[in-house]
Parts: sequence; structure tokens; C-alpha cells
Amino acid sequence: MVTIRLARAGAKKRPFYHIVVTDSRNRRDGSYLERLGFFNPVATGNEVRLNLDSERISHWISKGAQASERVSKLVKEQQKRATAA
Repeated sequence: MVTIRLARAGAKKRPFYHIVVTDSRNRRDGSYLERLGFFNPVATGNEVRLNLDSERISHWISKGAQASERVSKLVKEQQKRATAA
């Protein structure tokens, strides 16, 4: 099954996540089909916390990809922020 999930990057105690489309059998930080954005949970100041390509996410979901629980929350947060702006 194809999933949309987080792949960890960044340094120790300073996480940074790429939001990727991958086969569910692949390792967390293994190969992926497409990178759809990033999530920086420790963003401070003017750093961007969340950046998603919502058009590509909806494309993959329409093809049958399942978003992880955390990615689903991030997508909703992005949509909420987009409608507020």
C-alpha cells in the first residue's frame, strides 16, 4: 500500500521531517516516490514551520494513498491556515 508519511531528517535533538509518498513496506527514512513538503516542529522566529503541496497530496489520496495520522493533522492545519488568510 502507498502511504503519505513523515521521513525524519535533521540533527540529534533538532528534528526536521520531509512529507513523502512511499510504499508502506519501505523503511521510515528509505526510498520514496515523491516528496510533498516539509514539517519543522522546532521552528523559531521567521522560519517556516509547515510547507505542503496540497494539490499533489489530493492527487495521491485520489489514487488510493493513505495518509498517516500525523500527516492528516498537518494537512488539516494547512487547510485551516489557508482559509484564514
